[in-house]
Amino acid sequence: MEMLTGAEILLKSLEEEGVDTIFGYPGGAVTDIYHQLVKTDIKHFLVRHEQGAVHAADGYARASGRVGVCLVTSGPGATNTVTGLATAYMDSIPVVVLTGQVPRALIGNDAFQEVDIVGITRPCTKHNYLVIDIADLSRTIKEAFYLARSGRPGPVLIDLPKDIMSMTAPYKPVKKVNLRSYQPTYKPNLRQLNKVLPLIREAKRPLILAGGGVVLSKGSEELTRFAKKLMTPVTTTLMGLGVFPPRDQLWLGMLGMHGTYRANMATSRCDLLIAVGVRFDDRVTGDIDTFASNAKIVHIDIDPSSIRKNVAVSIPVVGDCRLALEILNDLLEKEQLDGINEARAPWLDQIEEWKSTKPLAYEQGDVIKPQYVIETLCRLTRGSAIITTEVGQNQMWAAQYYHVDKPNSFITSGGLGCMGFGLPAAIGAQVAKPDKLVVDIAGDGSIQMNIQEMATAVQYGLPIKVVILNNQYLGMVRQFQELFYDGCYACTDMACAPDFVKLAEAYGAVGLRASKPEEVEPVLREGLAIEGLVLMEFRVEKEELVYPMVPAGAPITEMLLV
Repeated sequence: MEMLTGAEILLKSLEEEGVDTIFGYPGGAVTDIYHQLVKTDIKHFLVRHEQGAVHAADGYARASGRVGVCLVTSGPGATNTVTGLATAYMDSIPVVVLTGQVPRALIGNDAFQEVDIVGITRPCTKHNYLVIDIADLSRTIKEAFYLARSGRPGPVLIDLPKDIMSMTAPYKPVKKVNLRSYQPTYKPNLRQLNKVLPLIREAKRPLILAGGGVVLSKGSEELTRFAKKLMTPVTTTLMGLGVFPPRDQLWLGMLGMHGTYRANMATSRCDLLIAVGVRFDDRVTGDIDTFASNAKIVHIDIDPSSIRKNVAVSIPVVGDCRLALEILNDLLEKEQLDGINEARAPWLDQIEEWKSTKPLAYEQGDVIKPQYVIETLCRLTRGSAIITTEVGQNQMWAAQYYHVDKPNSFITSGGLGCMGFGLPAAIGAQVAKPDKLVVDIAGDGSIQMNIQEMATAVQYGLPIKVVILNNQYLGMVRQFQELFYDGCYACTDMACAPDFVKLAEAYGAVGLRASKPEEVEPVLREGLAIEGLVLMEFRVEKEELVYPMVPAGAPITEMLLV
C-alpha cells in the first residue's frame, strides 16, 4: 500500500472528488499542503483575503453546480472564513473549507495562531471536522464532500492539524460513504403528491412560488413545464431568479420586500400557493399572519426542517424539487384538465391589470438613474450574462431590472446579505465559466469591502466587468433612514471615497466613468468590449430609492410605491 504524507493524502482525496480548482491563501499551518499542491494538476487561485477565498469558492459552486473548495491557514486565516461560511450556509451552497491548525500537542495551549475554528463555525456550517488521526483523513474528505453536495447542500469545514499533514501513513481511497444518521429524502411521497391534484383542479387563483431549491435541484425545466401546463403565474424569491423565463407572460417578477406589485398582490389574493424550494423567510412573507392568508399552501422542499417552520401549510412534500415537479407533471398528463384555463381567465386578467397599473417604473432625468444603468446593461447583454451582486440598493435594482434568462446566472448573498460578496463571487463564477460574460453589479460602499480582489482577477486574467452604482451613500441604510428615521442620515455618507477609475488603473485594470445619462450606453459598450477586468463607475442619483418597498413586518400588500 502506498505511503503518503497527510498533505499528499489530502490532495489525492480531493482529486478523487474531482476537485480541479482551489481558492486560497497560504500560511504556516498549511505550508506542507501548499508544498505538495504545486505538484498536482489542481489549479490554485491566490486571493488577497480569506473571506474572498470562501466567496470565490461559493461563486464557483453556484455557477458550476459543483462543490467549491478553499484552503486557508490557522488562526486569523480560519476566522476570516466565517462570514463566507455563513453566507454559503444561509443560501445552501456546497462549499468545503480546509483550514490549517496548530499541531495536535499544542491544541488548547493558546499556541501561536491557534483558534477553535470547529467551535466557532458550528452554527454556520452543515457539519465540521477536526482531524485527529491521519487514518481518518481520506474518509473525512469523502464524507465532507458527500455532506456538502447532498440533501440540502451547505458548507463543511475540515480543520487540519499541521503534524497530521507532515506525518506519513498508508493511503487507501474511500469509495463509499455510509452515514446511518444522515439519510436525505430525495424521492417524494407519492401519496402526498396525489393530494395536490384535487387542489389544482379546484383552484381558481393558483400561483407558483419558486426558490433557490429549484436552482440547486436543477428543476428549472420541470418548473416551467408545470407552470405552462397549468397556465399558472410564477413568482420567485431572490434566490430563485432565473428558474423561469423572464419574458413569459406568466412571469410576475420577484416577491417580497422589494418585489413587484403584481407578485405581492397575487400572493396575497391567490387561493392555491405551490411553493417549491423556498424557506419563507421574513423578507418574502412580511407579516406572517397575512401572508397568502386566502390560500391553501403546498410546500415542496428537501429539508424537512424548513417545512412548517415559518408558514402553516396544507400539504407538505419532503423531497427533491426536480423529482417532485417531474412526478407532478407525469401525474397531470393523466388528468382531465379541460376547461381549467377558461376558469382561470379572470385571475390572469386581474394579474395583467396589476402589471399595467403598477409596473416597475422610474423617470430618467438629468442625473443618471441606477435603474437605467441596469436596464441598459440587460439590453446590451440580452440578459445572458452571469450576474453577481454586492448587497444593498444595487442588489435590489439588479434583481428588479436585470432579467437573467437561465438558472445559476444570478449569484447573490440572499440570506446573510453580505457586503463584499459580489467581486470575489464573480471571480469564482468566471473561473467556473471562462467563456461566459460575468458582471458584478456593485455599490460604492459594498465594493470596498473586498475590492482588493481586483488584484486576483488581474493576476489570473479574469475578464470580469464591475458596474459600480456610485451614489456616495450606504444607500439601503440611508433609504431606511429617510423613510423611517426622519431623514437622519447617521453615518451613511460615503462621499470620501477613492477615485475608482484611478484605483482600477492602479490594480492594472481598465477604469471608465459615466457622469451623464447620455454617457451610460457608450461606457457600457466600451467596457463590455474590452478584454480583461474593467471597472465602470456610474455617478447616479444620490437619493434614489428602491421601490416598491414593504416596511419591515408589514403585510406585503402595504407597499410604498414611486
